[in-house]
Amino acid sequence: MAHIQRLSPTLSNQIAAGEVIERPASVVKELVENAIDAQATQIDIVVKDAGISLIKVTDNGNGIAADEVELAFQPHATSKISSNQDLFNVKTLGFRGEALASIAAVAKVNLTTSTNGSRGVLVQIAGGQQLNKQTVAATKGTSIEVKDLFYNTPARLKYIKTVNTELNRIIDIVNRLALAQPQIAFTLINEQRNLIRTSGNGNLQQTIAGIYGRKVAEQMVSFEQQTSDFRIFGFISLPQQTRASRNYISLLVNNRYIINYQLTKALLAGYGSKLMVGRYPLAVVHIKMAPLLVDVNVHPTKREVRLSKEAQLIDLITTTVAAKLQQLNLIPDAVHNLPANFAAGQQLDFKSSPKLEPKPLANSQIAEPQTSTVLSDDLVAAKAIHLQPIFQDEQHLQEWDQHVAQFKAANATKTTTAANEKVTSLISETKFPELRFLAQIHDSFLVAEGDDGFYLVDQHAAQERVNYEKFRQEVGQVSQDQQQLLVPLVLDYSNSDAVIIKDHLDILRNVGLEISTFGQNSFVVQSHPTWIVKGQEEATIREIIDYVLKDGKISIAKFREQTAITMSCRLSIKAHDHLDQAQAQAILDQLAQAQNPYNCPHGRPTLVHFSNQDVKKMFKRIQDPHQSRWTK
Repeated sequence: MAHIQRLSPTLSNQIAAGEVIERPASVVKELVENAIDAQATQIDIVVKDAGISLIKVTDNGNGIAADEVELAFQPHATSKISSNQDLFNVKTLGFRGEALASIAAVAKVNLTTSTNGSRGVLVQIAGGQQLNKQTVAATKGTSIEVKDLFYNTPARLKYIKTVNTELNRIIDIVNRLALAQPQIAFTLINEQRNLIRTSGNGNLQQTIAGIYGRKVAEQMVSFEQQTSDFRIFGFISLPQQTRASRNYISLLVNNRYIINYQLTKALLAGYGSKLMVGRYPLAVVHIKMAPLLVDVNVHPTKREVRLSKEAQLIDLITTTVAAKLQQLNLIPDAVHNLPANFAAGQQLDFKSSPKLEPKPLANSQIAEPQTSTVLSDDLVAAKAIHLQPIFQDEQHLQEWDQHVAQFKAANATKTTTAANEKVTSLISETKFPELRFLAQIHDSFLVAEGDDGFYLVDQHAAQERVNYEKFRQEVGQVSQDQQQLLVPLVLDYSNSDAVIIKDHLDILRNVGLEISTFGQNSFVVQSHPTWIVKGQEEATIREIIDYVLKDGKISIAKFREQTAITMSCRLSIKAHDHLDQAQAQAILDQLAQAQNPYNCPHGRPTLVHFSNQDVKKMFKRIQDPHQSRWTK
């Protein structure tokens, strides 16, 4: 065994940097949080090569005293806590004293700071070693330049992603910090391009508009509530304004952005079944609580915290969100009309700067706690019905189970081709019953008769399957058959979204969208495939782009699959749509011609079977011999 020795300060700081400084965005986060703790009202961030070549953060905060500048770069040196009691009453974003020491250990750092706005001090450090210190003229505040990040730890550079990926992470960090601190003016500049600029006037909704766009902000509603332990307030989007991932949900505890799955679930539970499956709202949730109730010292980057009375907070978030949505009286049929009504009665006034002080809601406005498990009405109905496989005999059923098991096993090892062919072959060999339409129930389900009983068909799921198989072919065959737009469609996105879209324009064009950049964060669509229905162009195209934003690594094959599913769902008849006999029979006939008529693209069954024997049992027409002889 080697001899035990004490690590040098430089090496120990480089090791610590591995925990705190994961990528350029980590540097931005730590430096900006220091500026916020210094009571800055203006913070400017400049990056080059997504932060690898340069990260410069300038603030107008309190600055660092000249005789404390060198100490600030020592490990575990901080002005924010002084005793163990302070750990239970942390009111600042930083407190560990690791950030500057870790950054200076893996980069070249120039720091200029002044406490009085006339004379200041300049310190130059490289690889943890001080190179120079001199007195300079400087304005009040601090400016710190981080150059050549990881220049002395090249192994760390292997884990750095593409420039756009790292830039997107920086944008996301600054967005969260701006939402947490609407009273601070932020600017983010990359390669002399202004990516983010907030006014810093304290208007949270205006900050949201600056990040996600004015239209998004106009469709978000404020909420607020408080108890003896917690105060929550912020903005949530209306149910029709959703995204394909949780990335647009910001949880802010005492102005600190955190990741907490249970609190996110509580927010979603407040929406209940108002959200489509797989869709998530936009939300900015500020949570204020006594510092004694939150432990921020559980993660090196402080992204995760431990909360006391978390169960009460979960209940408060769920009930408050549910109560707010209940006040709007949202029902599925009225959702599409809400944007016009909302815009007419609640236009934003960005000239004013309302204070973010919560107003207590009346007790009558608080809904009962919702379950934290969010299920759609369709999934609830599926759980309530015993789904009987539609096969004519036991042999087919056993063969089906066998091949499904083989398919799942093959899929787990990414060798799905052979098993998938077996499943498709078995479906083709299985005779689909000849269905005769009888009636429509609640304008949602079709009752059909077959030779061996009757069937209950989900009209939406059935047509969704038919449409899916149609669009799966059309989306995969990109041709010159495109619809030119008389007026090009201009789509605006946030800075972070725009970076991802620009990186994947080829995938979008591969499915027939003629799309190109139009300014910094805008895109123009000149034409689209003819299979997009007239009148639904913008909504459909935005939904297609959402799949790129959800997964930047999405393959063309997966993208086409998701696009086909999107189109099949959008163009299918919905529940409560009345069908005449000809329309209903047409759906049944088309379903019989499908390659897989048994499930919709989302996996829900298209129909369930009630055999003649089942019906006789329900009406007690089949009984044991010892039972009543009067049964006929």
